Amino acid sequence: MAAAFDAQHVPPGAKLELYIKKSCPYCRQAMAFYDAAGTPYTAYDAQNDRDARAKMFAYSGGDPTVPAIVVNGSYVQSGWGSPPQG
Repeated sequence: MAAAFDAQHVPPGAKLELYIKKSCPYCRQAMAFYDAAGTPYTAYDAQNDRDARAKMFAYSGGDPTVPAIVVNGSYVQSGWGSPPQG
């Protein structure tokens, strides 16, 4: 069973992927949070890149909410904040 992660507490060395829309304020908040924390991530444009969007849907079970957050290949959540919004 995959480990459960909290979107705001990503383990050091984990592979963090964000599926975003560039115009999304919640996506910008998530990226600013990880930048400030020094947590490296890869951001994929789920709005304009069909392959990225397909991967996001595969991880999220079809949820179109961004940002979609994936850690070490495991889907964590869609949206940002408490409660997550996107």
